[in-house]
Amino acid sequence: MSKIVIIGNVGRDPELRMTPNGRPVCEFSVAVNRVTGRADGGDRQEQTDWYRVSCWSGLAERAQQFITKGRLVYVEGRFTPRTYTDREGKERMSLDISANDFQMLDPRPDRGMGDTAAAQPRGTETDKSFDPDEIPF
Repeated sequence: MSKIVIIGNVGRDPELRMTPNGRPVCEFSVAVNRVTGRADGGDRQEQTDWYRVSCWSGLAERAQQFITKGRLVYVEGRFTPRTYTDREGKERMSLDISANDFQMLDPRPDRGMGDTAAAQPRGTETDKSFDPDEIPF
């Protein structure tokens, strides 16, 4: 089995397009920060790894709806490192993930701090601040 899980910030808004066969695909980037250095207070450095994430079919449509630049996201899927040659002729590596699932880990900006349940694509735990007595009927 091969699986990768990352948590990071979305680096660019997702781009939704259709394949020639009509299958939706949504692509976005995620920055994952890590701190390296000595535990005894020596030089510590923060490094950022960038991942290209692709979501397909129904997951692609949900990604287009919920994901925006800057948001904290959990992504799980299949990892494929890919090498390519850039415009200057240098060989580069791209860290690509074909997502099986994602979850938003921060509240939706347009809803304030209380409602994250709508941004969670799986049947995950709902917002605990909901009071059924507040329903007007």
